[in-house]
Amino acid sequence: MVRRSLIVSTIALIAAAGLGYGAAQLFQDRPAAPAPASEKDGVEHGDHGEAGLVPLKPADAAAAGVSIVTPGRGGGADILLPGRVTLAANALAALGAPVSGAVERVHVSPGAAVAVGSPIATLRSADAALGRASLDAAGAGARAAQAAASRDRRLFEAGVVSRQDWETSQAAAEKAQADQRAAQAQVRAMGGAGANGATVLRSPIKGVVTRLDTQVGGFLTQGALVAEIADPSRAEYVFDAPAAAADAIRLGQVIHVQTPDGQEAPATISAVAPGASGGNTAVVRATPSGKTAPVGSVVSARVMTGANAGGAIIVPSEAVQTVEGRPVVFVVEAGGFRATPVTPGRIAAGSTEILRGLTGTERIAGKGAFLLKAELGKGEAGHED
Repeated sequence: MVRRSLIVSTIALIAAAGLGYGAAQLFQDRPAAPAPASEKDGVEHGDHGEAGLVPLKPADAAAAGVSIVTPGRGGGADILLPGRVTLAANALAALGAPVSGAVERVHVSPGAAVAVGSPIATLRSADAALGRASLDAAGAGARAAQAAASRDRRLFEAGVVSRQDWETSQAAAEKAQADQRAAQAQVRAMGGAGANGATVLRSPIKGVVTRLDTQVGGFLTQGALVAEIADPSRAEYVFDAPAAAADAIRLGQVIHVQTPDGQEAPATISAVAPGASGGNTAVVRATPSGKTAPVGSVVSARVMTGANAGGAIIVPSEAVQTVEGRPVVFVVEAGGFRATPVTPGRIAAGSTEILRGLTGTERIAGKGAFLLKAELGKGEAGHED
């Protein structure tokens, strides 16, 4: 724990100093434990104990300014898509009044967090009371008809009544049960009102109450809006793309979204709708792979058109660092970040193709990878001393 804290502190100092003179002094002042020389994949280690390994947990690295990203795949042209963070289609619910009635109680206020089934408001409705009374009457009729059918069956078996009489009473019992089911469905549609006509309106989703259009003593007509609930944790990215490029953008393609704070967040394209917004623009939707910026934030993403599962592996250009004269990418492992040698290819608009060295399934250091390079270099300097 002490070791990891020291590394995080060192990385933060290096980032603040821009790898200038202060960083150099930091490297010189820190003693390095002697370690035997070794080589793995062409990258030697210093005082970190393993070849090319920076023993730092991803969470600690993120706190120091190092982002963790997943490689994408591409092979076509690179385009920049402007976009925004919006609620997913199933993350917003409008709660309406299922029956006309007076508002007896309001259980929440705007901004309140609610769970599925949380009470929002209570109505008292004459229509709901009538529906409940109909259900009670239908239930009583069904029980009486079933009792009559059972009695006629016993009498038929005893030879007292004819089969026709028994079958008639059985049909009447089945009709009474159907009437009861219809009355039950009507009461459920009215919100499950009690005998007094009180109906509790409940939230259909978990989230936050963003709008409340009722107050105690008010009267609501059937279908009137009571409240709106949104789940901010179920967000998605929506981008505007040139209609001509829509056919070249593939479902399932991994993209890297630039958030307002300068971080990169991976996302997967889930829908492409040419002409959905009219004109020569296509709407591209992407599902976040992790935490997103707040709803309403303006974002952007670079997309390799023509990308497919067999295309080249694409990483942010800043993920590729040079260690001992060789290009490397820092890959997340159980013990920290491993400097993995790679063969870079084409560079376009902030992205670099990786021809060899990665499988595309790894998690790697993106923005801030130079901090890990500096930490690795510090260990090498200590080893040379």
